[in-house]
Amino acid sequence: MGSPGLSNRNSGQQKWLGITEPISLIGPTKYDIVKTCELEKYLQDAGLYENKEEAVCREEVLGRLDQIVKIWVKTITRAKGFNEQVVQEANAKIFTFGSYRLGVHGSGADIDVLCVGPRYATRNEDFFGVLHKMLSKMPEVTELHPVPDAYVPVMGFKFNGVSMDLLYANLSLWVIPEDLDLSQESILQNTDEQSVRSLNGCRVTDQILNLVPNVQVLDINSVDKDRIFMSSFDVTSGFPIMGYISISELQNFRTTLRCMKLWAKRRGIYSNVAGFLGGINWALLVARICQLYPNALPNMSVPRFFRIYTEWHWPNPVMLCEIRYGCLGLRIWDPRRHREDRNHLMPIITPAYPCMNSSFNVSSSTLRIMTEEFQRGHEICEDMEAKKADWDTLFENYPFFEAYKNYLQIGISAKNPDDLRNWKGWVNSRLRLLRLMIEGSTNGILQCHPHPEDFSDKSRPLHRSYFMGVQHKQEVPAKEGELFDIRQTLDEFKHSVNNYTQRKHGMDIFITHVKRRNIPVFVFPGGVRPNCPSRVTRVSNRSSELRISGHGQAELGDNNDRKRKQAEDSVDALRISKSFSGEYPSGNRNSGKEKSISEINPLLTTTGASSSKQAEKLGIENITRGPYDAHQVFSEEPDELENDLEYRNKDKDFGGNMKNISLNSPYSESKVAAEPVFSQKENSSSTHIYSNESLEELEPAELTPPLSSGNYAPVPQRKSIFRFTTLGKSADKGS
Repeated sequence: MGSPGLSNRNSGQQKWLGITEPISLIGPTKYDIVKTCELEKYLQDAGLYENKEEAVCREEVLGRLDQIVKIWVKTITRAKGFNEQVVQEANAKIFTFGSYRLGVHGSGADIDVLCVGPRYATRNEDFFGVLHKMLSKMPEVTELHPVPDAYVPVMGFKFNGVSMDLLYANLSLWVIPEDLDLSQESILQNTDEQSVRSLNGCRVTDQILNLVPNVQVLDINSVDKDRIFMSSFDVTSGFPIMGYISISELQNFRTTLRCMKLWAKRRGIYSNVAGFLGGINWALLVARICQLYPNALPNMSVPRFFRIYTEWHWPNPVMLCEIRYGCLGLRIWDPRRHREDRNHLMPIITPAYPCMNSSFNVSSSTLRIMTEEFQRGHEICEDMEAKKADWDTLFENYPFFEAYKNYLQIGISAKNPDDLRNWKGWVNSRLRLLRLMIEGSTNGILQCHPHPEDFSDKSRPLHRSYFMGVQHKQEVPAKEGELFDIRQTLDEFKHSVNNYTQRKHGMDIFITHVKRRNIPVFVFPGGVRPNCPSRVTRVSNRSSELRISGHGQAELGDNNDRKRKQAEDSVDALRISKSFSGEYPSGNRNSGKEKSISEINPLLTTTGASSSKQAEKLGIENITRGPYDAHQVFSEEPDELENDLEYRNKDKDFGGNMKNISLNSPYSESKVAAEPVFSQKENSSSTHIYSNESLEELEPAELTPPLSSGNYAPVPQRKSIFRFTTLGKSADKGS
């Protein structure tokens, strides 16, 4: 069975992976080899590689888990009354997927595992019932946490200290063979939606590996004589061996992916739940770069990653292969047929049937943030080529708690660690809705920037906090006396969270406003607030300073303002467009609009430097536009909120109509520590945010200390009204 992304055009001799030919086949120079060595050394020093002892421990844990599920399936087979022959033939099998399967996991990372069982081994009764009970009795299993009601049901736990997320799929087979091939579409036949979604992780991961070129072997005489190639090199010394190239693109893919995941985490944009991108999304983006530059070392792939995705015309989808409809009639991503698919702003399509958009959580605000980060990375890579920057500059941590003047702190607490773990998982899954609800209720004027991680206060071990930066939309001028009352929005969100079906007494949530200067110290490394926090963050090599204005906005030079305006305009255009048209690849035809690079410029490896760069520029322009230039969304972002599968389940999650929501629940909000308050003035019931160059800093509301029982004391209801007032310009006098 060949790879679905394998294409063969022109003479029939040259083949490539992906929906287009590569942009360039040029290989590395001596400089690229040295810089790749430096990058790998940097990644090693950052702790991204596990040691041998940890690798052996993971293998042993996986072997033990495989034995456990085989014992489990025989146990339930016997309990269901099958004869002894059927019991002996009964089998279950585990498969890994995600970062571990891709080979890019680091020290301490969890392992994503799929358990496949026969048709009679049910999910609720047998997997979350019998198997859960078996695991709970094992001393080597700790922190067992089942989530049967999740979109993809999962059972999380630690086995001998190794974190694992275990999914389950029961196939229509009576016996699971040891040589089961998950890539076959037939295994999806007569399976429920939850099993299809669970199987999708393995199927997508395997397809990614199939769609990344494995090995390219080139003779040094067949390429530009000024370019130097290697068959191997010592990471420590960096000395290459000349002659034939044996470039393992799979290893290049892994190193590049490790690099991009580290970069995304450092820049605060690694989280699918928060509306950014998760591991599978970054893997798909990197795999596409490897398809376009099959002979590039990681040092070459990283700057091309930033360049291409800085220029990408979203919502043109990123695809590793042509979309296949299959023969089972399962729903696939198709904006021509499904209206909700037209709302997706940053489609990154999974390569396995049924093809889905893996990044549907991305909103206009998170897309804007990621676009700015792509631009920053692109400019730093240009400086690195000019020897004006290094890897430390690229991987610099994003100063989240310096970037805004106003933050929302979402605090949660519980009575014991198990309750906190369950409560945290539920609240974390809902935070995206809070951002969408705030932005939707203010027509996008208030923009929220979520921090992807939670923070813990050592003095309060059963408490966690999430943070969101809040600012006025930069492209919309603040109007005198403009008000945004989000009280009902926050009440609706808290009520929806409090309708958690497994909520217990002591599971509480509060939302409060925090000014930059009053950010709690436990969010800072070592629990120490920086004495002189940096107010300057690199954004552009043409405008090196980013000054945080009084309303938490970034003031850039004219050139960078223009770039940001163009990026934001492209996002806004997607949200207000009322039409959709265009072709895209299907399973039995090639794209009608996407030209191959050979049609643009056939000189891939033999041209001079300037001609090669020009050909690459044309190739990038063609690739980033793609066949979807006319792909536009119909509705604004609130529709995404309405279409969210969880959000629509109001009977279960929200307890009724959100427009007529009642707060008279058994868990009343009287236990909330403080309402979210922005700049409350003395002797005033209103709260305000003032927006312009330099604004008066007003004290946030104080948190009410917890009672001895652990509950929060009732506080008077405060109005959460956001007022933006245009004031005269003055210098920013600090935070």
